[in-house]
Amino acid sequence: MDVINALVVLANFVIVPGLAYGAQLALGALGVTLIYGILRFSNFAHGDTMAFGTAITIIGTNALIAAGITFGPLPTALIALPLGIAVTCLLLLGTDWAVYKFYRSKKAAPVILVIVSMGVMFVMNGVVRFIIGVGDINFADGERFVVTARGFREATGLAEGLAIRTTQVITVVVALFAMALLFWFLNKTRTGKSMRAFSDNEDLALLFGINPDWVVKVTWMIVAALATTAGVLYGLDKSFKAFTYFQLLLPIFAAAIVGGLGSPLGAIAGGFVIAFSEVTVTYAWRRVVAYLLPEDMAPEGLLQLMSTDYKFAVSFAILIVVLLFKPTGLFKGKSV
Repeated sequence: MDVINALVVLANFVIVPGLAYGAQLALGALGVTLIYGILRFSNFAHGDTMAFGTAITIIGTNALIAAGITFGPLPTALIALPLGIAVTCLLLLGTDWAVYKFYRSKKAAPVILVIVSMGVMFVMNGVVRFIIGVGDINFADGERFVVTARGFREATGLAEGLAIRTTQVITVVVALFAMALLFWFLNKTRTGKSMRAFSDNEDLALLFGINPDWVVKVTWMIVAALATTAGVLYGLDKSFKAFTYFQLLLPIFAAAIVGGLGSPLGAIAGGFVIAFSEVTVTYAWRRVVAYLLPEDMAPEGLLQLMSTDYKFAVSFAILIVVLLFKPTGLFKGKSV
């Protein structure tokens, strides 16, 4: 029985949160790896793109709720998500036309585009803070829990309760659907195959008549959809704060690089590697170990390797190790 209680605690505080967080990072990393694989630069504005899309979705959610329109037990933000994606698409296409297109026409080095994306990042950051503010915003309505700790204890008779939030289930389901849709698009549609060909060999793709401008536009639209979806899911699961999305840039890039930049499958794997690494290193293991050891051997300390305040240091450490020893990542993407 104690072993089962230990497993419940582990599921409650490590496995379920890790799955949700990993799905969010995987979606964010997919956007980063698409930009790197097709447009050949690291987009430092990706975190603030997520923040912008989420901010628009929150505005749409508030308008729907004010009009008396909700999604029943599910978050109303899911109805407003297409609006956030559409506006973010317009923003990214406009930014590409006004900024990135000029540097592509000049055949600028990737490092120049990285610096340019940092400028875009600061502008987006300011725009997001201007339109929605700097405070914490909780926009998750509907049912809070799929499984409650009390209900789980009553049903099983265990001492520990398992609580699974609605937003965690939605995050995993929506993320899996978005990933499956992306892989179907890249492998089964003509445009997706064109994007893959353009990523593998740009010159050869041009010889086969692939329109680079169209590939670029579709890439930005897909990135807008992935970034907005990832941002909204993260905001529903935690809360929205503009600066938090700027901080998310580190674990998202770490996920993309760990998996292999330019590899969509690697981005997904990297997202879960980074998520579970952060969760396991910053979790206090005292309750789990206490169930597994005799009472007289129960630990007195928290058995926490690192405070949650330093969870991004885990991503940074993993990123450094990967760059030093395996720069192509787990799935042999493009080296940084």
